[in-house]
Order: sequence, then C-alpha cells, then structure tokens
Amino acid sequence: MPDSDRDFILSMQCPDRPGILARVTGALNDRGGDVRDAISFGDEETGIFFIRVHARLPSDAAEEGFREDMGAIADDLGINWQMQDWRRKSRVLIAVSKSDHCLVHLLHRWKVGSLNIEIPAVVSNHETTRDYVEWQGIPYHYLPVTKETKPGQEKALAELIEELEIDLVVLARYMQVLSPWMCEWLYGRCINIHHSFLPSFKGAKPYHKAHERGVKLIGATAHYVTTDLDEGPIIEQDVRRVSHATTTDEMVTIGREIEANVLARAVRWHTEHRVQLNGQKTVVFA
Repeated sequence: MPDSDRDFILSMQCPDRPGILARVTGALNDRGGDVRDAISFGDEETGIFFIRVHARLPSDAAEEGFREDMGAIADDLGINWQMQDWRRKSRVLIAVSKSDHCLVHLLHRWKVGSLNIEIPAVVSNHETTRDYVEWQGIPYHYLPVTKETKPGQEKALAELIEELEIDLVVLARYMQVLSPWMCEWLYGRCINIHHSFLPSFKGAKPYHKAHERGVKLIGATAHYVTTDLDEGPIIEQDVRRVSHATTTDEMVTIGREIEANVLARAVRWHTEHRVQLNGQKTVVFA
C-alpha cells in the first residue's frame, strides 16, 4: 500500500482517440502530481479506451485543482471518470445462506489485512453462521425469506444497504435469486460466486452433474449480478483438473476451494478499482 496520504486511483472510460493519456498526465504534472502506476486498454470492438492510473498529488489544493482540470478534459474528450482516495476502505456487506466456506475465507482475508475493506454487516436468511460472524465482531442480520415474504425481506435488505452506506454487496453463496429491481439497483456493485465454470452445469448440484458427465475440469465464476440469472459480466474464473477417479465428495471439496479463492480475488480487484464494466464484459486491470 502506498506510503503517501495523497495517493488516489483515477478510473476512466471514453471513446478511443490519440492523446488521451497525454492530456491527463500533463494536467497531473502541471499540479505537481506523480504517476505511480498506469495501465490502459483500447477495445477495438467497442472503440472504448479504459484507463486506471495510480497517482499522487502534493496537497489538497493540488487535488482540488486537478479535479477541476479533469472536469474540463472530461467534457472535451467525453470521459467518464472516477477519482478514489486510496486510503478509503470500501464498505462491503456479505450475504450468505448455509454454506460458509466463501464467508470464512473473506473474513480471514479481511482479518489479516489482504482485503482493503470494512465489513459493517453480514446478512443471512439462516442462523447457521451467526456465532462465527459475531465472534469476529461483525453485526449479524437474520433476514429469513419465503416466497410470500420476499418483497418485504428485500426491502429490509435495501434499507440496511442504504443505512450502512454500503459500496459493494457480496453474495457469498447466498442461495436466493434477487428480484429484478434489486439487481438493477445494485448494478455494478453486487458480486456473486457461481459454483461452476460458466456457462456449464447451472442450477442445483453442479458437481454431481459434472461427475456424471465425467468432466476433466471443474471451476467457479465470480460475476456481477444482473437481471439475467448467472449471466452477468464475468470478473474472475478458475478451474482445477480432475480425473475419472475423482469422487463427487472430492469434487465438492475442490470446488469450494476454487469458489472461495475466485470470489476473494474478485472482491479485491473491485475494491481496488481494477474492474471496469465494458458492456456485457469487464476489463480487469489485475
């Protein structure tokens, strides 16, 4: 993590054209700023240019001036931009049902400081993980749900997200399908982990289906939640090789390890402002 108190991340997307980086870095230099790291990608298919700059400014006045400069440059070049203080930790709400492997892994990563996040709350439609979460000193919100109570339960969840000023919702094996309005409201700030290498073996018991088909690779997919179930922009995926001798129970164990690691990487990249939406895809500056 940077030593400077004035490090920030500048994320930009705009129509591709020559001179974009020159304008931005020139403005930064004029304010006494310093580029620590920069990466970009021009999508030939969409004609959109994506940029992530880790930079440093010498004073509050310099930051204020640079923001004014960026506003003018953005108006001129059609740039959609966000400037995030590196010091600020993203506020993450984790939702979970009964399976706790992804939750436990995220809490461990948070506890040892490898995720630059705060966790104001964990939400669940079951009481299964309450003791573990509260042992970690995190408030636990039990929001049971049935088909009949789903609208009220989601309203309570939305109110909690607003009250706690949550930046990112993580569905860590939260086995409830969010309503379309909730998906739209959380677009770009809700990550789900799917227990298969999408788009294969959707639905219940994916590892059993994979075993029945004799697959040689199993995996997991972290993606943004959209109204199309398990079809959102993919952030991260991973696979593990298995064989004809791998049992269903072994596949489940391997799959859980992959799910936990893939979700943690996706959360880290999102909260470090390394992920940018590109239509139905993502650009990940990992």
